Parts: sequence; C-alpha cells; structure tokens
Amino acid sequence: MTTSRGWFGRPIISTASPWGGDGGNSGGNGGPRNPWAVPPGGRKGVQKPTALDEFLAKARRGGGGGGGGIPGGLPNPAPRTLWTIGALVLVGLWILFTSVHNIAPQQRAVVTNFGSYGGTLEPGLRFTAPAPFASVEKVDVSAIREENFPEGGGANLMLTRDQNLVDLAYSVRWNIRNPEDYVFQLADPTATVRAASESAMREAVANVGLDQAIGPGRTAVEAQVQSRTQQILDEYNSGIQIQGVAIKQADPPEQVNEAFKDVTAAQQDASTVRNQAQAYAQQKLALAQGEAASFNAFYEQYRLAPEVTRRRMYYETMEDVLSKTDKTIVEAPGVTPYLPLDRQQQGRRLTEPQVQNAPQTGAAR
Repeated sequence: MTTSRGWFGRPIISTASPWGGDGGNSGGNGGPRNPWAVPPGGRKGVQKPTALDEFLAKARRGGGGGGGGIPGGLPNPAPRTLWTIGALVLVGLWILFTSVHNIAPQQRAVVTNFGSYGGTLEPGLRFTAPAPFASVEKVDVSAIREENFPEGGGANLMLTRDQNLVDLAYSVRWNIRNPEDYVFQLADPTATVRAASESAMREAVANVGLDQAIGPGRTAVEAQVQSRTQQILDEYNSGIQIQGVAIKQADPPEQVNEAFKDVTAAQQDASTVRNQAQAYAQQKLALAQGEAASFNAFYEQYRLAPEVTRRRMYYETMEDVLSKTDKTIVEAPGVTPYLPLDRQQQGRRLTEPQVQNAPQTGAAR
C-alpha cells in the first residue's frame, strides 16, 4: 500500500497488492507469488487411508463394516475375545511359575499353605498349589556357613578365671540339619548362631586361666564351646548343626603383649630345666634299681650257699683291688722267696720322667 498527496493535500491510498496486480496468484508482472493463494494447478485431493488405518478402524467398530476381517482371510476377533485370550495366557503363566518347582540336589523346599506348614519337597521336579494358596521356600542344607568373631576385625576381649583379659579371634561353622525348624522357629538364624556362640565362648573362657586359654587348653575350650552352642540351639529347636569351632588367635591385650611374651619365654625355659632334672632323676633311679636287683640276686645265692658265696665275693673283690697295683707274691714259709729287683727297678725307670742330655759341643769328641 502506497500513500500520495493530491491537489488539496489529502492522502491518496493505493490498494495495489505487493504480490502484483492479481494478488500474486499467477506471479505476473514479475512479482513474487502469494504463498497463501491457491496454486495454479489447484489443491491436491485427499489421500486414501492405508491398510493399517482400515484395520484399526474396523477393530474400533467391533468388526462391522461390510464383513471385513484381518488380512489373510481370518475373521476379525471381537475385543471381548481378545481380552479373554489374554486373561487365559496370564493365568497359565501364573500357574506355571507358582506351581512347578525345580529342587536342586543340595536343596530342600518347605511348603506353607496359607502360612501353615504343608510339607517338605525333596530334590527333583515338584508341584504344589499356585500362589497365594501355597508358597515354597528353598533352603540349602549342604552348604557349610561360617561365622567369624569379631566381625570386621578389632579386639575381642574376654575375662578369664584368674581375672586376666585375653583377646580371642575364632570362627564357628554350621549347616542346616532340619529345614522345617530352620524356616519356622528362627526369625534371624545367623544372628541366633552368633549370639549363642559368643555366649558359649565367654562361658568357657571364664572357667579357665589365662595360661590355659592361650596355651594347651585351647582344644578343650573349642570342644566345650561347640557342645554348649549346640545345646543352646537345640533348646530353640533351630534345626541347625554346629560343625566345629576353631580359635584362630588367643593373645593377651596388645598393651601388655610384650610382657606376656617374656613370661611365656621364662615358662618355657623353666619347663626345659624341669624336664632335664626329671631325666637325670630317672637315670639315677634306674641305676639304683639295677644295683638293688644285683644285690638281691647275690643275696639269694648267699642264702643258698653262704660259704661259697662269701669266698667268691672275697676273691672277686681282691681281684679287682690287686689288679690295679704292683704286687710281690711270697709263697709258703720255708721257701726262699725270689725278689725280682730288676723288674722293680725297670718299672721304676719306666715311671720316672726321662731327661734328654743336651748335645756336647767344643773340643771333646
């Protein structure tokens, strides 16, 4: 639109289109075409619906519309039929997944019917009523579980009979013996085993001294803890079997550990000296017992023949004494004794030290 002033000063408004004289329908006069105008060839016709659109429309109409159906010759099902088929499929899957159970060889399955015990399933393919009428809980009866004390490390101090503290680290191994009791009797089986084991260990340590707790008494403490823990769990009807208790560490508190090591070394030295003294005593005792047995044997012979035994003992004694000294034998009276002076002098020379003469030097030859 353009504005111009005439003779009287009034504005003259021009209504010419910016797209040309005909409104830009044909793009004449060299101007641009109006984008909102009808194209020269006219508007395009409406597109026909696709096969998918027709199928969805027929499904919404309930299969009406001239006896149409699903492509391929099958009749178009009603919505109620589709809902029925879907519901049957869901029910079948629900029954399949809640009624059929595959029990592994190391497992047992406890069945509950509306919360009450309904039986125990053995390994294999088993069937039960579907949930929520029956529920199945599988438990592994062959796995050995282990509880370590203290949990997460750190100190675990216990008081002994002689009012000393000992730092204990131990483990408890257990498995499931009765699946029914394990499922129904205990709300938290692991916590129950830990509490019973710790109570039994503190009781056992309180009945022994420190030397026994950290030394040779550890085996007895382990056996006592296993027996006492099993007794407590049996009173609870827990269905749990304790397989063993092992003390991994038994030391005095860290603050006095070095002093206790010195005490232990001194005790070991004392034990070594005591063993040596006992061995010496046993040796002397065996020697004395041998001499006593020999004397008893001589006495029996003396009692049977006193004169002969006395003479023999005299001869043996004299032989033992005279064999170690030089002797001169003088025979019966009236016989001139022969005194071997040369032999005596020879024996004296053999016993005296020999003096070596120094070599002579000088003119003497």
